[in-house]
Amino acid sequence: MKLLEERKKVVQYCQLLLKSGLTKGTGGNISIYAPTENCVAISPSGVPYDSLKPEDIVLIDIDGNKIEGNYKPSSEWAMHTEVYKQKPRMKSVVHTHSVFAKTLSCLREDLPAISYLVAVAGKKVACAQYASFGTQELANNALAAMTDSKAVLLANHGLLAAGETVEEAFNIAEEIELCAEVYIRARGVGNPVILDDAEMDYMLERFKSYGKPS
Repeated sequence: MKLLEERKKVVQYCQLLLKSGLTKGTGGNISIYAPTENCVAISPSGVPYDSLKPEDIVLIDIDGNKIEGNYKPSSEWAMHTEVYKQKPRMKSVVHTHSVFAKTLSCLREDLPAISYLVAVAGKKVACAQYASFGTQELANNALAAMTDSKAVLLANHGLLAAGETVEEAFNIAEEIELCAEVYIRARGVGNPVILDDAEMDYMLERFKSYGKPS
């Protein structure tokens, strides 16, 4: 089976979306890009994650043409492929419907540097302009707001995170959801203090080597 390991990882991390509380039902989607094959392994549309098998993961090319799989690709495939086209270092995309990121996106607000952990994505996480799900307009809006970051809030929708591996993309999705929760809770009791640009520049440098071999 083509891209078997990538398909297995998509299944694994789709199931982790549910276990980690980053989505409900069949919400969200995950992909892994294999550039040497010009092939994206992406979760299927509307299939329960707990029943997913590797052969259910759909293979598409970078333009969205189906190569292999039992189902239709995720309706958000364009958002994934647009990341791979515009951010060549990124090899995985994780899209969640996590509660606090989605709450902030419904306010149409950016996530500021409430914590140094925001630096896993960038200095902040911007909120993209609204567009209907599954459209090229949404993909374009997401990438326009994601220029200096590995994550973006999708207005009235959720969160998109990208990484050089699926492990990194998933970690970014988890950490940004945590930061969104802290920010919203802090605003409920006062005015949270936001870290300044100099501190976030320092954090971005430190995160370049975080978790890497010495």
